[in-house]
Amino acid sequence: MLLTITNTTPPATDLGYLLHKNPSRVNQFDLAFGQATVFYPEASDERCTAALLFDIDPIGLVRRRGGEDSFALGQYVNDRPYAASSFLSVALGRVYGTALSGTCKDRPELPGKALRLRAAVTAVPSRGGPALIGKLFEPLGYRVTAQRHPLDPSFPEWGESTYHDVSIEAEVRLADLLSHLYVLIPVLDDDKHYWVGDDEVEKLLKRGETWLATHPERALIARRYLRHQSSLVDAALARLLDDTLDDPEEARRSRDQEEAEIEQPLRLNDVRLEAVRHAVVSSGARRVLDLGCGEGKLLKMLLKERSLEAIVGVDVSHRALETASRRLHMERLPEKDRARLRLLHGSLTYRDARLTGYDAAVLVEVIEHLDPGRLKALERTVFESAKPATVVVTTPNREYNVLFDTLPAGRFRHKDHRFEWTRGEMEAWASAVCARHGYAVSFAPVGPEAADVGAPTQMAIFRR
Repeated sequence: MLLTITNTTPPATDLGYLLHKNPSRVNQFDLAFGQATVFYPEASDERCTAALLFDIDPIGLVRRRGGEDSFALGQYVNDRPYAASSFLSVALGRVYGTALSGTCKDRPELPGKALRLRAAVTAVPSRGGPALIGKLFEPLGYRVTAQRHPLDPSFPEWGESTYHDVSIEAEVRLADLLSHLYVLIPVLDDDKHYWVGDDEVEKLLKRGETWLATHPERALIARRYLRHQSSLVDAALARLLDDTLDDPEEARRSRDQEEAEIEQPLRLNDVRLEAVRHAVVSSGARRVLDLGCGEGKLLKMLLKERSLEAIVGVDVSHRALETASRRLHMERLPEKDRARLRLLHGSLTYRDARLTGYDAAVLVEVIEHLDPGRLKALERTVFESAKPATVVVTTPNREYNVLFDTLPAGRFRHKDHRFEWTRGEMEAWASAVCARHGYAVSFAPVGPEAADVGAPTQMAIFRR
């Protein structure tokens, strides 16, 4: 397995400073799956090439992993260790970690400089062919060349393999080039040689921080990088999209303000929060989660309840949590209240061990902001993983919308709502949740009731 990086911006040997590898020496590194060697086939002011050669130990890799192949000689004929895949990402982090982070102690000005760079990788598996390689790298400004290998040159009738020799060229910072390779090579392969968990979400967001949010194939990248684990993919995309707004806090406030103006004549938000507060206190809960806490309005009310020993607000938006912290004056709270209150950053669509051990959880006007396909992930997080004894959920009653004079027919109350349910739809969803997770549910109207259409907000109280 071979990766070469060539710099043609004079003096080209600056590449050695950026990679922290002296062109006059051969550098070797022991990796968990074999050995990596860095050497320079050429090094002049006009052109400098750094080669990273992987010597994979496939048998040792299988034995260390403790796995058993389905047939006796499987570990000897497995082609995976010879392909540039997630092994490349691991090696880049280990061998070129300083360059990947964009730092250079000896020449601090160099990492910010765009260079004429060409990277070439041998034996890249692309499950999508040359077209996918172009779709991933060309939007980042690269000129892409991909040469596909036949399964066997001696037997052309067998057709082509999934393996390609790939080269990409652009005027780009070295750290950006490395981050693109780090993320996209495993995406092309659509596989990884190690277990994927929550920490992979953090790696993806860290390495894709400056470019992934605007990439037209960001959803595909997230799915393949995270091995199609929907809960991890949902979490990554939710955090990614939250951070891509020009001013997320201002945009969120603007949308919330529109909804508030529609509901203001009823003072519905105040009535809703009071109904939820009452449901929590009546349940006898001591430890409470506010899931999707936003700017902390309910948290402020709950903090006044001396019976509550622990109050935790969770939101996917960093900025919303910062606003909540300011509004709650957390730095000036009495020590006893500071010990009771915590704010956590997290997505509600993947399991989080921090959410276990609580008596009650509330989701106030949260579920309607999720795509319907992601409700199952939220259900698993709350009802299967966290499993509080009481769960309080509020959501708009679509039937009531006809009574809002300022709401055009067919429109939702909030631009970010993915759906708004009728009372029957809410009851059907809640009953299915109970059947799957062993809860019982009761329903309560919130706000003034009207004949035929019910109340503006519907509240479900689940008990286990």
